[in-house]
Amino acid sequence: MLIDAGLNRKETFARLEAIGEDPKRLDAVFITHEHSDHIAGLPVIMRSLGPKVPVFLTEMTAPLLDWGTVQSCVHTFQAGSSIEIGDLVVASFTIPHDAADPVGYTVCANGVKISIATDLGYIPENVKYNLRDSHFILLESNHHPELLKVGPYPWHIKQRILSRRGHLSNDAACEYIANDLPAEVKTLVLGHLSEQNNTVWEAELGARQALQHRGLEPLLVVAEPRKQSQLFHL
Repeated sequence: MLIDAGLNRKETFARLEAIGEDPKRLDAVFITHEHSDHIAGLPVIMRSLGPKVPVFLTEMTAPLLDWGTVQSCVHTFQAGSSIEIGDLVVASFTIPHDAADPVGYTVCANGVKISIATDLGYIPENVKYNLRDSHFILLESNHHPELLKVGPYPWHIKQRILSRRGHLSNDAACEYIANDLPAEVKTLVLGHLSEQNNTVWEAELGARQALQHRGLEPLLVVAEPRKQSQLFHL
């Protein structure tokens, strides 16, 4: 299954093929929200895959996308719902972001739980609850607040990013890691880093200090912008 489709079809398929996965064998696509960096490649990808591959997204998000000729593959759900895809159980949960009805996802199979929480301004209790017992977490660590404040973005964009419906800062991610990261986590990936307002070094340094404070030693990986990450085996 594929979660989000912000990259174009060529890049998405190339990255799947690079890890030995045939794009034509995808069973489903799940969308978190309607912002372009999460759905820009979706129409062309779905035309390539055909109507037999379902796209799952919330009832409030679906009308905001231009489906064109792939309307038949669209399946909607209410945020908080769970969907079974083969032996996978995919559960959605609401996140605080400036979109119509944004969600994160957990995926469970064979006793392993994978969680994805990006594009959220802060981490409320419902998100912490849904991330419990996770063995793998992809967590947003979008920006360093001081770099953002002196960076090139217009002030209204900076205010949006810093808001409670914006993006998670390094500091906020580290606070969660230090206080609430599940002890079961074997792999923690920091993602959705801003190219202008963050550095891999800043994100990793803070996270390692937070993990040390917590006494946990999972594999820590910072996913660099525009680069394909390593393949994770769980």
